[in-house]
Amino acid sequence: MEGLLLAAAAVIVTYNSENAVEQCLDALTKVASNITPIVVDNGSSDRTLKRVRARTGVQLITNEENRGFATAVNQGIRSSNAEFILLLNPDVSLLTSVDALVDAARQHGLAAGKLVDRDGNPQAGFSIRRFPTAGALIFEILGVNRLWRSNPVNRLYRYLDRNLDQPGDVEQPAGAFLMTRRDVWEKLGGFDESFHPIWFEDVDYCRRARSAGYRIAYLPGVIASHAGGHSIAQLPPGSRALYWYVSLLRYAARHLPPFGYRAVCAAVVLSSVPRMIAGMIQAGSLTPVTAFWKMFRFAGLCLVSRGRSAARRSDF
Repeated sequence: MEGLLLAAAAVIVTYNSENAVEQCLDALTKVASNITPIVVDNGSSDRTLKRVRARTGVQLITNEENRGFATAVNQGIRSSNAEFILLLNPDVSLLTSVDALVDAARQHGLAAGKLVDRDGNPQAGFSIRRFPTAGALIFEILGVNRLWRSNPVNRLYRYLDRNLDQPGDVEQPAGAFLMTRRDVWEKLGGFDESFHPIWFEDVDYCRRARSAGYRIAYLPGVIASHAGGHSIAQLPPGSRALYWYVSLLRYAARHLPPFGYRAVCAAVVLSSVPRMIAGMIQAGSLTPVTAFWKMFRFAGLCLVSRGRSAARRSDF
């Protein structure tokens, strides 16, 4: 067992993460000292690099620009020969050992633990989810899940019908805290870098893993604290929405049946204008117009195109 655990690494993707990464690395060193930290920095302009370089035992990979989460994860995994890779967001701090995740990943292929907030409360609806159906995505796009959290579609999608203290197989753990075997990553061809810069790359990876016959074990006895959204909050609101919608449509093009995919495209088109108006009010300027126009145009192309190639375009 000791030799097995030494063949594990943690890939931590940073972007202006100076206020979070040290706590993440401190916790990793404290409870999982047999796991090698690999920090992949996506063009931080703050003191993230300075703080990481001041530490010993941390492998650092630096990108001059933000190459996206999926690309950075692939970089980190390729740089190591570890048999097991733990994906950790920089705002995630381990509270327990992750030895059990290594054991579970060795048996099943992938594994994840339970995420809690700063007060120790389970992050229901985020730690684990089912794969999104067309209905779930449409409810997300139209804001139904935000306004009516307990609706039946959202309860299924976010596993709100499940006790988070119950171990077992799950469909989609958060990529913020996910263990994968290297051979699984290699067989799947890594994370899909077309999901850029963020969102849905972890959902796509888990879905491809399940389709390939691997299981994903959820072990609530392995716990980490998650602050949440520190990098996302640094994105301009308009761009944030654009990235989310484009990645969502790419996921829908790959994994949903034709009718469901078209319905999701239509929902994005219908929601673009009211969201643009809300973004303008929130920003107090016309700045969001450009991003929401791109989103409207992209969704429209996806809706009217005969195939699904529009959703794979790389110019957004």
